[in-house]
Amino acid sequence: MNLTRTIENIFRKYLPSPFTIAVLLTVLTIILALAFTSSPQNENHFFNILSYWEEGIWNNGLLVFAYQMMLILVLGHVLVLSKPMEKLIMRLTKYVSNTANAAVLVALPTMLVAFFNWGLGLIFGAILARKVGEYAQKKNIAINYPLIGASGYLGLMVWHGGVSGSAPIKVAENGHLKDLMQNISGSALTAQWPEAISTKLTIFSVSNLMVFATVVLVISAVVYFLGRRTRTNPTNLKTYHFDKQEKKYLVGAERLDHSTVLSTFFGILVLSVFLLQYLPALRALNITPNMLNFLMLGLAILLHGSFKRFLLAVEAAIGDVAGILIQFPLYFGIMGIMAQSGMINQISDFFVSISNETTLPIFTFFSAGLVNIFVPSGGGQWAVQGPLVLESASQLGVPLYKAVMALAYGDQVTNMLQPFWALPLLGITKLKANEILPYTLLFMGVGTIIYITALLIF
Repeated sequence: MNLTRTIENIFRKYLPSPFTIAVLLTVLTIILALAFTSSPQNENHFFNILSYWEEGIWNNGLLVFAYQMMLILVLGHVLVLSKPMEKLIMRLTKYVSNTANAAVLVALPTMLVAFFNWGLGLIFGAILARKVGEYAQKKNIAINYPLIGASGYLGLMVWHGGVSGSAPIKVAENGHLKDLMQNISGSALTAQWPEAISTKLTIFSVSNLMVFATVVLVISAVVYFLGRRTRTNPTNLKTYHFDKQEKKYLVGAERLDHSTVLSTFFGILVLSVFLLQYLPALRALNITPNMLNFLMLGLAILLHGSFKRFLLAVEAAIGDVAGILIQFPLYFGIMGIMAQSGMINQISDFFVSISNETTLPIFTFFSAGLVNIFVPSGGGQWAVQGPLVLESASQLGVPLYKAVMALAYGDQVTNMLQPFWALPLLGITKLKANEILPYTLLFMGVGTIIYITALLIF
C-alpha cells in the first residue's frame, strides 16, 4: 500500500533515533525559552536556562520515576519468559484453525495481558504471534502472518489506560503531583494540589473500564473480519526457543543459584510482604509503581523456579530499557526548562484561551498523540507534557483525572503509527514494519473514534 510505504519512508528519512530527537527537542526548548521568557533583572538568562536544564536532568523524584518505569518493562518481559507463560502461549496456539480465529487468539489475550503490564503485553504478544505462525506452518494452515503480527502489537494501544500506565499510576503516588508542579510559574500554590489521584478514578473507573472493554471487543471483531477477508501468505519460520539455558553439572554454591526450594521460598516471602504492605491500597484499587513492581518481582522469581533462570531472563530483558535509561534524563531537563522559565504557564494560557471544559480533553488527546511520535515513551511524555496538561485542566476546571486519561489515550493510540516500540515485536516475529503498518493504521483509526467518543461522553 502506497500510504504505508510513505509513512515508513517518512519515519526512516526524516525521524532520527529517539535519543537524537530528545537532543534536538532539548536545543529547541532552550531556544524557545530564550525567545519567549525572561529572567529577573541583572541575571544572565541563557545561564539561568542552562541551570534549569541541569537541575531538571538530576531531579531526584523524576530519576526514581525513570527507575520505576524501567523495572515495569524489565519485570514484564521477565514474566513472559517463564515456563508457565510458555505453557499458556503454547496452549493458545493449539486452537488455531484459520487466519480469523488466529488473529483473535493473538489480539484478545495480548490486550488483556497489556492492561496488567505493558512490557509483559509487548513481549507476550510478539511471542504469541510468532508461535501461532510456527504452529500454522507446522500444520499447513494458511494464515495472513502480517495480520497476526499486527494483532500481537495491540497491547500498546491499551497499555496507558491500564495498570502499568505511566501517568495514572504515577499520579496515584502520594506527593507526586506537588513535586511535579512545585516549580511551575503561575500555578496554584503547591499546597492546593491534591496529594494523589487514586487509580480508582483513572484506571479502575467505570468509564475507563467501559472504554477498555469496548476497544477489546471492537478491535477483536475488526481483526476477525480482516482475517476472513485478507489473503494468506506463506511463512518460513524457525522454532523460537524460550529457554536457552545449557544444563551442566552443578558444584557447591552453584546449587543455590539453581535451587527451586530457595527461589520458591523467596518468591513467597516477597508476595507475603506485598500482601502485608499493600493489601489496604489494593482493596481501595489504588495502584502505585512500587506496588506493581513488588508484585511482579515476587511473581517472576516464583514462576522461573530458580534464581539462575530468573537472572538469565533479566539479562535477556535488560536491553529493552536502554532508551528509558538514557533518554529520560533529557526529557526531565526539558521539563525543568519549561517549568522554571515559565513556558508551561504561557502554553497552558494559550490552551485555556482556545478551549473550554469540553474541548480541552480533546486537544489533550490529539496533542498527546502528536507528542508520542517524538517522545515515544509514555513516562518521558508525562514528564514533559504532564505539567502542561495539569495546569491547563486546573485553570479550566476540568477534572484532573480526566485530563490524565485524555493524555494516556492520545499517547497509546499513536503507538500504532510509531514504530519505536514495535522493534522488539518485529525482531521476534521476523516481520517488517511495512507489513504490519496497513493493519495497525486501521487499528489506530478505530481506536481514535472510540477514545474521542469516550472523552465526549464521560
